[in-house]
Amino acid sequence: MIAASIVSAGAMLALGILSMAFLLAVYRVVAGPTLPDRVLALDMLVAIVIGFIAVIAIKTGFTLYIDIAISLGLVGFLATVAFARFILTQAQSNEAERIGAGQSAGAAGERGKLRKHERKKGGR
Repeated sequence: MIAASIVSAGAMLALGILSMAFLLAVYRVVAGPTLPDRVLALDMLVAIVIGFIAVIAIKTGFTLYIDIAISLGLVGFLATVAFARFILTQAQSNEAERIGAGQSAGAAGERGKLRKHERKKGGR
């Protein structure tokens, strides 16, 4: 009898802590300054939901919830990998654009220096 009340109190405490973590993670998704911060927060949300499912499985004694948590973990992992790949390709394309813009600006700067040098020499 006392073991059941300890498990029930522990489950309630765990649900409270998970609720607070869930709210903080949602805040990070909404207010995250960068895309990688948001992706990390979404991954954390998946982990927190898995925690919710595990605590509810322990509290109710219904073990099918554990299978659902494992499936959610697999799907969350695949989503995180997909987001990471998206961020990587986006960063590579931004880097290529930055390098291309830098080269064209550098070439224009060299032409300007050449013209300035020609004027000093008395050229065109």
